[in-house]
Amino acid sequence: MIEFVAPPHEDPALAQSPLLRGALLTLGYIVEHGPIGLTQSKALKRYFVTWAAETFDWPCYTADDLYGVNKVLNEHDFPPLVVLHDLLVSAKLARHRKGFLHITKTGKDLLQHPGNLWIALAHHILFVLDHSRYTRYGDELAGDWLLFLNVINVEAHTGLTYERFAEVLFGAGPEDHWAYAMAYIHILCPLCWLGLLDETRHGKPYPTEKLFTKNELWARVIQAESDTVLPDITRH
Repeated sequence: MIEFVAPPHEDPALAQSPLLRGALLTLGYIVEHGPIGLTQSKALKRYFVTWAAETFDWPCYTADDLYGVNKVLNEHDFPPLVVLHDLLVSAKLARHRKGFLHITKTGKDLLQHPGNLWIALAHHILFVLDHSRYTRYGDELAGDWLLFLNVINVEAHTGLTYERFAEVLFGAGPEDHWAYAMAYIHILCPLCWLGLLDETRHGKPYPTEKLFTKNELWARVIQAESDTVLPDITRH
């Protein structure tokens, strides 16, 4: 069994979630500046993408990171914003109407209650949103989040690579790059964006290893059956 507990609205650990920060900033932008314009394909218009890139300060997707590979920014050039946009609509925090993204009553209410907003985002990104559209070939994830979270609860207690995670879940070997991508896109990345896992990258110029560890927010909001078998952490 896995139980999510809503964190207190003033909990400083919520600052570890770039997804929550992005949602608060986006909903706050609509309240202050009005609805956000949409393109004909219903993507967020470039002026907002530029503002979001410069304001969100999303780990690994900062304005410097994004402009390092793009002269101008469209929504699809900022992958976390694509997911956030989908989440706001999926969770009915915002809606499309007449070529604009409008905040809903629910969005306005949760904007004042960050802990509850985090729970809404967590529910939709983990249990509702279809992540297959964010993969190269539309790969769907077959599995049980109860299993995923219990495995991570134990394995990431002292540090987990996505190769190890893919090995435990899918029996993946060193050359099974598809399994690594599935584990990262569908499971590990959403948990990092929720602020439940910390991701540390090693290697230059491109990261050759990614290590995931649970952080303060995980301990505060997730209660799992596997808590009883967690190993002791040796501190030096």
